[in-house]
Amino acid sequence: MLLKMGSFVEGMLDSAMQALVRQDINLANEVIRRDDIADEMDLNIETASMRLLALQQPMSKDLRIISTALKIITDLERIGDYSVDIARAAKDLAGEPYFKPLIDLPKMAELTKKMVRDALQAFVERSTEKAEQVCRDDDAVDNLNKALFEELMDFMRKDPKLVKQAAHFILISRYLERIADHVTNVAERIVYMETGELRQIATAHKGT
Repeated sequence: MLLKMGSFVEGMLDSAMQALVRQDINLANEVIRRDDIADEMDLNIETASMRLLALQQPMSKDLRIISTALKIITDLERIGDYSVDIARAAKDLAGEPYFKPLIDLPKMAELTKKMVRDALQAFVERSTEKAEQVCRDDDAVDNLNKALFEELMDFMRKDPKLVKQAAHFILISRYLERIADHVTNVAERIVYMETGELRQIATAHKGT
């Protein structure tokens, strides 16, 4: 169930970015509608986990697996929410030509989607090595976010007519950066699940 939810929210992110690139309002609306499904998946996993806790009274490693799943679905639900935010921005930007080609935002999205897939794979394989690599991969997203922010601020300073569109791009970049942070949370919980040690994996930057 958790893997299904992870794949579903990754699909929401992919569709939201497609809606942005193609300026497709219908696809953006579809992403927004899917949020209810993601929320239902979240509730179903939480209910199943609580039932296991009540009926099976798991100890040690089994207890950490269930508690990790409960933490992971919270982060996955937030990824779905940020995907909806991107879809709403895509709707706002539809119908007006972009003042610059969309290169960095799709690149950030691809990196972020790979982090989601790798984190889910780390969960399946119970691999702390893969989980720790996901945490390190967050740095590339952070660096792109910072560089794009500086570039877009420069555009806005030079031409006030670009403020609205550039501001949307800055927000979308921030949404992607936050999604990557939530995936990092997932990876850190996987390390805890396997080791019993809850710690922050060292990276060059960790968002708040």
